[in-house]
Amino acid sequence: MRDTTKHQGLRNQLASVLEAKGIYDTKVLNAVRKIPRHLFIDSSFESHAYQDKAFPIAAEQTISHPFTVAFQSQVLEVKQGEKVLEIGTGSGYQTAVLLEMNAEVYSIERQHELFKKTSLFLPKLGYRPKRFIFGDGYKGLPEEAPFDKIIVTAGAPFVPKALLGQIKVGGKLLIPVGDKEQIMTLFIRKSPKEFEKHELGDFKFVPMLKKKN
Repeated sequence: MRDTTKHQGLRNQLASVLEAKGIYDTKVLNAVRKIPRHLFIDSSFESHAYQDKAFPIAAEQTISHPFTVAFQSQVLEVKQGEKVLEIGTGSGYQTAVLLEMNAEVYSIERQHELFKKTSLFLPKLGYRPKRFIFGDGYKGLPEEAPFDKIIVTAGAPFVPKALLGQIKVGGKLLIPVGDKEQIMTLFIRKSPKEFEKHELGDFKFVPMLKKKN
């Protein structure tokens, strides 16, 4: 796995592009500068790896635009040691960003091909989530709840009640809601029964799917 000074330079350029687009969180920008995104995608796309583009990965899924990853990470406002549940491990790039932000990450993936590939790949780069889970993201991870933050990296047709129920009071759920296109939606838990909702613009994700039996 090659990571050269050229790759580092391209990452610095990408971080500058993201900063110009409104990413200001230094922890997010530093993660973008550090993580070798070209290793998360097929080598045939390597020359484009540090452009603000999405790319196909295994199991008909994609690695999201760097801006989307950075935007979601910035909105979460992760503090060191916070317990974060990621729904949709995918390539593991978002997972790596959260780990660089010093989160304690629990990550669920429902595509078994991706689960196997990413759970072996991330540790090779030194990224070790607290837990990797092959499972149904709609159900969350009740045995590890509550979480400080929950991030969903696929388009959900509705907001799963199970995820809302697994956030701490004061915590956040960030989820793209919609079918073909989604509205990035932030829920902040104000009390055991009260949530504050914010809509943060239009995005496009692959669909959030249930685990196959």
